[in-house]
Amino acid sequence: MKRIFLFVLTNFAVMAVLMVTTRLLGVDRYLTANGLNMTALAGFSLVMGFGGATISLLMSKTMAKMSTGARVINQPQTADEAWIVQTVQNFAQKAGIGMPEVAIYDGAPNAFATGAFKNSALVAVSTGLLQNMTREEVEAVIGHEVAHVANGDMVTMTLIQGVMNTFVVFLSRVIGYAVDSFLRRGDDRDSGPGIGYMITTMVLDLLLGFVAAIIVAWFSRQREFRADAGAAGLMGRKQPMINALARLGGLTPGELPKNMQAMGITGGLGKLFSTHPPMEERIAALQKL
Repeated sequence: MKRIFLFVLTNFAVMAVLMVTTRLLGVDRYLTANGLNMTALAGFSLVMGFGGATISLLMSKTMAKMSTGARVINQPQTADEAWIVQTVQNFAQKAGIGMPEVAIYDGAPNAFATGAFKNSALVAVSTGLLQNMTREEVEAVIGHEVAHVANGDMVTMTLIQGVMNTFVVFLSRVIGYAVDSFLRRGDDRDSGPGIGYMITTMVLDLLLGFVAAIIVAWFSRQREFRADAGAAGLMGRKQPMINALARLGGLTPGELPKNMQAMGITGGLGKLFSTHPPMEERIAALQKL
């Protein structure tokens, strides 16, 4: 509930910062005089920025099951399935969260956690993970995913993504309108924004979107270090997580859908855009604990 309150509060805080900043800089007076409704733009940016991120969060469990073909283990059919469920349950109790749904899916080594609420999340592991790692290593990976849930990382990352989206939408349109107004000085603007607005907005949506992606990826990498430490805490020792990371470093990871990569085991291709730190950095951080 605290994170939901924070989510709502951040929505209004972001809008307040944007509106106050444009007012202090005198931008709002210029743009309003040229026909831009700043209040309407703020509302539009809020809806576009947080709307998509919120919907994605609320639908995350359903989309994860559909995109990976994950099968929820309602009644364990094998000893491995019973062990996975029991392991998740033990970690959930230690972490003080509600029992997540537990699922398994066919694929190369990977695992993920998702869900809008920490007391009704989903933890899933791949068959490749079970086949290529020892039980202790798999246990560490499960602990890592439960730590993500306990830390509220799904909501946190949605919050950050929403803030970035809102800034991108707002700034690209404010700058686009300013450029268009400058290019069309003396023209009749009753017909609405011109080509300058459309081109500037599209270019800035792209450029600012790249910057936002870098910021979101940086935050995601910090959450990975914390989840690694959380797994070590849940297990009572750090070596199993170190061993699991070392093992994963030598395996070809399974690809996850883009909206789930931040909650998986391995991440993107480029350093700046990667949602996960390199394995050696994660191992080094654990060794320093």
